[in-house]
Amino acid sequence: MPRSDSDLELTERAEQWAATMKGHTSGDLLLAHADSWAGPGTNEVIERRAREDAEHTRLAPLATRASGAGDRAIDEEPDPYRTCFERDRDRILHANAFRRLAGKTQVFVFPDDHQRTRLTHALEVAQVARSVSTALGLNVPLTEAIALGHDCGHGPGGHASEDALSIYVDGGYDHAVWGANVTLVPLNLCDVTLDGIRNHSWSRPAPGTPEGEVVSWADRIAYVCHDFEDAVAAGVVSVDMLPDVVVGRCGTTRSQQLGTFVRSMVQATAETGRIGMTRTVAEALAEFRRFNYEHVYLRPASRAQADSVIDLLRALVEHMVDRPNLLPDAHGLDAGSPEALEATVAYVAGMTDRFACRQAMAMLGWSRDRLPVGIDT
Repeated sequence: MPRSDSDLELTERAEQWAATMKGHTSGDLLLAHADSWAGPGTNEVIERRAREDAEHTRLAPLATRASGAGDRAIDEEPDPYRTCFERDRDRILHANAFRRLAGKTQVFVFPDDHQRTRLTHALEVAQVARSVSTALGLNVPLTEAIALGHDCGHGPGGHASEDALSIYVDGGYDHAVWGANVTLVPLNLCDVTLDGIRNHSWSRPAPGTPEGEVVSWADRIAYVCHDFEDAVAAGVVSVDMLPDVVVGRCGTTRSQQLGTFVRSMVQATAETGRIGMTRTVAEALAEFRRFNYEHVYLRPASRAQADSVIDLLRALVEHMVDRPNLLPDAHGLDAGSPEALEATVAYVAGMTDRFACRQAMAMLGWSRDRLPVGIDT
């Protein structure tokens, strides 16, 4: 059968792309493009030590300095070019736990193409936190690391996973604590990065750094604004339902609202020297959050969804704790033992929404109609 013109074009493009693998040589230098010209204009390389030295004059007095702050559970040689916080940020970005956030619930299970996931939420928190930290002269890489890692301890199905798994964990399952103390341990992150992740929730003790405090605010700002936007797009609420105090002080669009909250934080901190938000705008943020709880998070459909998630996750834990051979890389665990329970909770907590549902169908024989509404397996 003769090939079409489109087939020939595809083949030509594929051959052209393959030909770029060898790059372009210029003496002993390999270039990406045949007409590459770019360079920094100097042969000087700015190494880590020089950048750390610059922090002492460039950053605000109480900002966290990278120099001497790289305390990790396991000592490591410093990177020649990246600060300890830049390494933390990069490790989180490349971690399986961070990638799996793409398949975990923010508000809607399982989100459509334009609704937020835990991953996009983390990215938006990082953007808000970076904006504030930059304006305040704080350590931006540390801020980014905390923001990107802050939700890595979340299980599938949103906050319902905390209710589901709390009965198996001493002191309850808190995604912030679990993320710092369990999920991200293999990354060997700096102590202050883990502190910011562990204490980003307002119910926890205050973080030990101003960067962590910024992320605590950025998390709330981001989810209040984007969860409402998603709920409007889904037809759950409408803009004209917003309380007058929110509309009057923060506007009706995500851009207006985020801008108001960020500027209010910067203004309040500049005036008082403490990281917070001006009272009038903070009152609007609190009312905005209350509105979301009443009309989005705690609406009957959300509660029914949460109940389904709790049933599913507990069923998985109960099934696998007695069959630790089903756990990946689990060796020598006795069925029903505390060690098997800890490993099982860690495994289930790491699941994405879709994978948890598939496991319920495969392991437990659940039918599709028992799955949380919104899941497309």
